[in-house]
Amino acid sequence: MFCSHIIKSVMFKYVWQVVQRHLVQRDFAGQMIRLCMIGLVILGGPILPAAAAPLIQKIGAPLSHPWGMDFLDERHLFVTERSGNLYLVDLFTGTRNSIGNLPAIAAAQQGGLLDVAVFANQDNQDENDAIIYLCYSLKIGSQTVTAIDRAGFDGTNLTNRQTIFQANNPTTRAIHYGCRLVLDQTYLYASLGDRGARHDAQDPSRHAGAIIRLFHDGSVPADNPKRAGWAPELFSKGHRNPQGLAINPETGAIWAHEHGPRGGDEINIIRAGQNYGWPKVSHGEEYSGGSIGSGTSAPGLTDPVWIWTPSIAPSGMAFYRGTMFPYLNGHLLVGSLKFKRLYLVLLEKGLPAQDAIMLDGAIGRVRDVAIAADGSVLLLSDEDEGGLPRIAESGQ
Repeated sequence: MFCSHIIKSVMFKYVWQVVQRHLVQRDFAGQMIRLCMIGLVILGGPILPAAAAPLIQKIGAPLSHPWGMDFLDERHLFVTERSGNLYLVDLFTGTRNSIGNLPAIAAAQQGGLLDVAVFANQDNQDENDAIIYLCYSLKIGSQTVTAIDRAGFDGTNLTNRQTIFQANNPTTRAIHYGCRLVLDQTYLYASLGDRGARHDAQDPSRHAGAIIRLFHDGSVPADNPKRAGWAPELFSKGHRNPQGLAINPETGAIWAHEHGPRGGDEINIIRAGQNYGWPKVSHGEEYSGGSIGSGTSAPGLTDPVWIWTPSIAPSGMAFYRGTMFPYLNGHLLVGSLKFKRLYLVLLEKGLPAQDAIMLDGAIGRVRDVAIAADGSVLLLSDEDEGGLPRIAESGQ
């Protein structure tokens, strides 16, 4: 369906490796031989696909530092560019339309138009009934805050757009916005970074370093955690800069990953009212060297379920559910900015047990990950000349 309509298709030859250690004892070890892509190999001539290896196809024209994506329907995908553009991409043809009536975006350093999320009425497939959410950096005087807008969509422009959330910790530092969004049938969850003021992540009155939970209209659920001094929107605290947020389809739990400092990137399972420790504890170090806080764990603080040291700079993640790569079902895909990789995090008994490199250096910095309706894997390449690559089985 895709292959004959993609504007440009680039085929790679990959070196595959067996995932060793405990994986060799598991049923999917043989399947992992096919799965784990370790490096792009160019052998001095035409670049050819290895037998049975998935292909990477570039959908449409280049994108400049794309950041977030979500599906309007099976064929159409919203994609943001950090500079302040929102596009609707036709996945079958690669064509795209620029969407109008966006908020004023403060695009500087790590700020800009970041994530997009779509809530579609399950009983009505009319795209004009979809609700679009944007997370972005909003300028307030000489400072910026993380903000969320909610809007309708008429096929060309956002409609009835309103700002439903503004973080209460404005600063001149244009870093650590967080700004990932995820929706279930009732709630909107958003990740908020510490904005470079680490101790604000432990200030219960501030939105910094948090996961917040709102109803879809932006109102605050009455059963949000009511811990002493907590701002009403808070669902969890003690985060540094979470840029991955996903709902586990098996449990309904919210999973988040966040950037550590020098080492100590984390995956956390988010539970209401929990404090995840930053900067009281950390598995990372100061950039100049030396420990952070009192150690790696402390009473009353929730430990991560997975740690990366050295840091991979994780961004974007998705639980795989699909038919194209059935051996991936139930496992987690995570992008890496630092190493320009796509990681597979294998779960056992509902928790991370092993990671493997699926893609290494082939597309640049991996900013976001999504699973298409046909089971192919969509990525965002966060580069000046980035884009929207698709990983699919040969011939699909």
